[in-house]
Formats: sequence, C-alpha cells, structure tokens
Amino acid sequence: MFIDEARIRIKAGDGGNGCMAFRREKFVPRGGPSGGDGGRGGDIVMESSERHNTLVHFRFNPEHKAERGRHGEGSNCTGRDGEGIVLKVPVGTSLYDEETGELVHDFQRPDESIVIARGGRGGRGNQHFATSTHQAPREHELGRAGEEKHYRLELKLLADVGLVGYPNVGKSTLISRISAARPKIADYPFTTLEPNLGVVTIGEAPYEESFVVADIPGLIEGAHLGAGLGMQFLRHIERTRLLVHLVDVSDAGGRPDPVEDFKVIMGELKSFGHGLDEKPMIVVASKADVANPEKLKKLQAMAKRKKLGFYAISAVTGLGVDALKYAIGERVRDLREKDLAAAESTQSESLG
Repeated sequence: MFIDEARIRIKAGDGGNGCMAFRREKFVPRGGPSGGDGGRGGDIVMESSERHNTLVHFRFNPEHKAERGRHGEGSNCTGRDGEGIVLKVPVGTSLYDEETGELVHDFQRPDESIVIARGGRGGRGNQHFATSTHQAPREHELGRAGEEKHYRLELKLLADVGLVGYPNVGKSTLISRISAARPKIADYPFTTLEPNLGVVTIGEAPYEESFVVADIPGLIEGAHLGAGLGMQFLRHIERTRLLVHLVDVSDAGGRPDPVEDFKVIMGELKSFGHGLDEKPMIVVASKADVANPEKLKKLQAMAKRKKLGFYAISAVTGLGVDALKYAIGERVRDLREKDLAAAESTQSESLG
C-alpha cells in the first residue's frame, strides 16, 4: 500500500511536579526544606530514514504521546525525565503545521532530525524557595505542560527523472526495461495506481553513474478537475530535475493527434503549478515499432520547433532505449552540476 499523505496528533510529555518536603533525620536538627524538582517531559523527534518509503505507519497510528517526567521527591531527589519518542519518516517528507499550513521542515537527506514537540519543564521543589527570612517554605511548582501539535505529512518522492504521459503509453514498460523496477504492466489504462521508482545505472565501474526515475500514474484531460486518477501523484515530480514525456505514436491507442496529446498533458502540468511545465524535458515517441509514420513525423517536428530533445523508442523491442537512457543520464549530469554551482554561489553570497 502506497500512502503519501497523513495527519498526526502529537503530545510531548508534561513536566513532573516539584515536591514539598522537609528533612527530618536524626542528628540533623535544622534539616530544612528538601523537596526535589520534577523531571522534564519527553520530547518528540522526527527523523528521516531510508528504511521507510511510505507514510502508512502514520495513517493507522495517528496519535503519539511522550512520557511525562516523574514528580520530585524528598531528600532533594529530582524526578526522572520522561522518555522521548522518535518518529521515522521517509526521505522526501514535508512536515506542515496543520493549523497554519506553514512548512515546518523538508526532509531531503537521510538521518535529518528535528524536535517537533518539546516536553514540559519540571516544577521546582520547595528547597528553591527557602530564604533567610522564610526558612520553611511550603511553595512548590507544578510541572509545565508539554507541547501539543497537529501536523500534516506529505511525501514527495526524490527522483532525478519523472516519466509523464497519457495512460498506457509505455511508461511502466520503459522503467522496467532500464531499471530493476518491476511495476504492473497490462494492456489497459491506469494499470499503474501508485508511483514506482527505479534506479538506472549507466557506464561501467569504476566510472558508472546512476539516477533515479519515477513512473507517475497516467494523466488524462481534466485531471486537475479530478478526472481519471486526478493529479494526486504529481507532487512526486516536483523535485525532479528532468521530465521525460512519452507520447504514443501508434494507432493502437485510439488518439489521432500526438501533438494534441502533448499539449493536453502540458496543460495539466501547468494547471497543477509548481513550475512543472517549465522543467527541462525530453520528448519520447513511444511504441515506435508499430508507429504511424505521419504521427511520428508530426511529433518530431513539434519537438524541433520547441527545441526539445526527441527520441523514438520501443520499450517492448528495445529500439532506441539505450540511446534514450544515455541521453537522460547526460542531461541529469549537466543539471546536477548546474544545481551544485547554484548552491555554491548562494552559499558564498550568504557568507560574503
């Protein structure tokens, strides 16, 4: 089961109460106040982990509460601190405050951790209130309440390349051909009901390179209005560097104009926003082994006008797949270098 959104309620531990006590021991005639402090409540920490790939464990367990601190005791004994909780989330999870909608943190690397709810401070015992004129204080403090929060978790897969296009154009077949991913493949629309990730390796050791490809469930016209599977999975290509747009150029799909198909999908990407329609793109003529020559020629001319890379492939026979794989790898390498240069430039400006 692929779960990419969840809502949780969390409560950090309350602080323990301070103690009111007086020292009464043999040979200690003026023992005085000896009430210890309460322990601190446990924090709740969220940490990104590569061992998780969905949010399903939050969907069915939405409430999490840390342990409260133990109350203070006599003889100036401080109560034990409450145990905290560590919540594991997949890399690529965004954490939002449910009430304000504000982005709290974006987990983009493994083992990132932040405190999302702080435990309450323990109350002071009556030993802290003794003065020269007030030698038998009965004042003591209650523990502070731990923070209580409502969060929304949204998972956006981390991939270098996103495959987009109409249903049944060959996206799943392509990702199964170039990677070890084995998505469900069938000859009917909407076979893919959840995103699939595949790692593609090019070159040979020790110079081999790899990139991650995401196969996004097919879009149709009106997806932004909820048609088909809607646009619920498009968030997973927000982080991608490159889009590979597959268009069926055979007559089997029943769609007469591949250029119109391309425009429809681009319109849906634009409707979703977040700059998806402006990402670098490669146009792929799919099912080239049974292509209609006129459709293939028309799509190629359109890609040339828009100055987009164009490749004709057949994921079934393997025609053109290797050329496409290496072209994608080269584009991803260039885009990674640009991103790295931009990040270094931004860092130097902030330090300067």
